[in-house]
Amino acid sequence: MVNAWSLADSVLKGTIDEDYPIMYGPEDERALTDATTGIFEFPADESEYPSDGALNFHSNRMINTEVQKKESMAHYFKYHEEEILKDIEEYVSSTYRGHYTGDTHEYRNVQTLDLMAARSVASGFCQANILKYGSRYGSKDGKNKKDLMKVIHYAMLLLHFDDHYGKPSMPSGNFEQMP
Repeated sequence: MVNAWSLADSVLKGTIDEDYPIMYGPEDERALTDATTGIFEFPADESEYPSDGALNFHSNRMINTEVQKKESMAHYFKYHEEEILKDIEEYVSSTYRGHYTGDTHEYRNVQTLDLMAARSVASGFCQANILKYGSRYGSKDGKNKKDLMKVIHYAMLLLHFDDHYGKPSMPSGNFEQMP
């Protein structure tokens, strides 16, 4: 059984590496991918380890968890997904300054979609717009990238309105803070 006492005993005896070896998946082969140099093998001499605040100690080995996380995620991208995600983020952010909203002070940030959400019809609206922009891609203005961005944005909104990420919080009513 592993408990705090047995771990402490192994640390004090200097046998923690043998008692509790770090286990990686078969594809890792006890190596981590380093963002700047490619594959990083653990050096035999501990003095060769980098020493910055972002590193965590585990049994005389340091693992830069942020680099490992980024690199392990990047391995799943094959078809420009990282660039596409960046474009989507830029597109969605840009839309909040361009939506149709009211023009008087208390309504100037209220969007049509907000009104639809208040009447519980936002989900159907998003679904209809996914079909609209998806079907016009390639027809109106050719293979217009913006049509696909709209499909993705409406799909994101549909995920929200259909509560895939939990119930939305109640708005504060302070529309000054909204984008």
